[in-house]
Amino acid sequence: MTSRPVGSDTSASTAEPQPLVCARCGTRSEGPKPTWTCSVENGTRQYFCDTCSRENLRAIEGRLDSDWW
Repeated sequence: MTSRPVGSDTSASTAEPQPLVCARCGTRSEGPKPTWTCSVENGTRQYFCDTCSRENLRAIEGRLDSDWW
């Protein structure tokens, strides 16, 4: 059994979820949106709203970075 190191931060599990912000148009979502698209680009997680995802579906499926859209 592994124990946590002394002084480890346990507050991360009790933190409030941050609202999602579309990386393309700036639309904000206060709750989880299962229809939004999540992309990891250069090690950074980015979220895209329904509208931006639909408008750029071919680029997303082609795995192009959002800079190319």
